Amino acid sequence: MTTTTAPTTPAARAEGAVWARRFRALLGARIFGLVLGLAILVAVTTAMNPRFLSTQSLRDLLLAASITVLLAAGMTMVVLTKGIDLSVGAVLGLSAFGTATLLSEYGVAMPVAVVAGIAMGAACGAVNGALVTLGGVPPLVATLGTLYIFRGIVYFWAGGSRINASDMPRAFLDFGSGRVLGVPYLALIALAVAVVVGLYLSRYRAGRDLYAIGSSPEAARLAGIPATRRLMTAYVTAGSLAGLGGILYAARYGTVDASAGTGLELDIVAAVVVGGVAIFGGSGTVLGAALGALLLTVISNALPTLGIDQFWQRAIVGALIIGAIALDRLVALRVAISLRKAHHVG
Repeated sequence: MTTTTAPTTPAARAEGAVWARRFRALLGARIFGLVLGLAILVAVTTAMNPRFLSTQSLRDLLLAASITVLLAAGMTMVVLTKGIDLSVGAVLGLSAFGTATLLSEYGVAMPVAVVAGIAMGAACGAVNGALVTLGGVPPLVATLGTLYIFRGIVYFWAGGSRINASDMPRAFLDFGSGRVLGVPYLALIALAVAVVVGLYLSRYRAGRDLYAIGSSPEAARLAGIPATRRLMTAYVTAGSLAGLGGILYAARYGTVDASAGTGLELDIVAAVVVGGVAIFGGSGTVLGAALGALLLTVISNALPTLGIDQFWQRAIVGALIIGAIALDRLVALRVAISLRKAHHVG
């Protein structure tokens, strides 16, 4: 005996189209809300301290947000697939120390050291991807484990030592603080990466596949999407961008030790979630993640200016994360109810 699915009626299709428009409107509203929140926070802080919008302060904000935006772009690709990468901070630390070591102790040319730093990140990302796709380990567990492994490697490699700015090439350090037309190089690199990743996710089939995998892994498999390859791409890209972040970290700060990037993974996840990338997978944009990173950076710089205790700074960020997840969950439930109604009508 065979069963057939009732055809979808025009009413059901119309209701589905309405919810699709509402969902797109929600994404637009989330972006608008982030921009509005940024504007209000900057306006209030500037009213309290006019120097907050000085040229130097703006440069400092862009520099502080650059690495977060960079890593948030890679994290977005992973979270879209209903995954997560908790090892990005450790990968950044490994790449930062590795790149600094190559430059200071071995006198490697800067282009070679940069390629090596990105390669370290890509290798770490490949390990994460293999554990998730081939090993079947849940992303949270896999990347939590590799976080400690990669961090342990850095501590073993460093052996309690650190690399100082005086040990590294002047040109490398100048790049970390350099700017063009007043805009830091690091901010331009972060912007370029966000644009490229955003175009990949929105314009290319491989990028759209990540949304499909996160929305329904089983449906994606039945549709013939090469899930293993796509997931590997997401994790390797996240690792590579964390590796690039490590290089920029070393260039900006000069002094690098084994603790570089410790705890950074929580800031990256927070930026992505606050920026509207659903932790349940399947929706979100790199633009939102970048705005989330910028908002959190402004919060961390503005609240001390306003005289707000550090505890409340963390509490505000936590409240933003919970609110973003609650909103995503509410939308998911409303969509599920709508789909069930459409199915019954059909």
